[in-house]
Amino acid sequence: MDELAKELGQRLKAQDERLVTAESCTGGWVAQVVTSVAGSSDWFERGFVTYSNDSKQELLGVKQSTLKKHGAVSEQTAREMAQGARERSKGTVALAVTGVAGPGGGSPEKPVGMVCFAWVHKKNLKSETRRFSGDRESVRRQSVIRALEGVLETLAGG
Repeated sequence: MDELAKELGQRLKAQDERLVTAESCTGGWVAQVVTSVAGSSDWFERGFVTYSNDSKQELLGVKQSTLKKHGAVSEQTAREMAQGARERSKGTVALAVTGVAGPGGGSPEKPVGMVCFAWVHKKNLKSETRRFSGDRESVRRQSVIRALEGVLETLAGG
């Protein structure tokens, strides 16, 4: 993770971009990983930890109708989280992550290990859902890695 964060920092700095994060199930872990890189203040703008539905609405502007229709763990919510984070900051690229880390909280429709991501940069908005295995720590760790990889892909135009 550390090498990935360093690579991301180099890319963001070279492209004069600033990252903003919107995290739920990772609880600020993405922000912790990127700020562990010396000089990250040059390219990390801020992080939002929005664990509750209320905080997703208040801080990021996620619509109540989105949460009601799709739930907090959905690509639709992740997309609104990412867009809201970018709009409510000076960041130029944003990531969002929301999921079910476990061990409880899962359902047949949204099992433990299901994590939704979104990345927004300029007019490019991308989202995806992954299913990770392992315990809570493992699901969260894999989510952090995928979130950072997604930023690199987004910056490369992918």
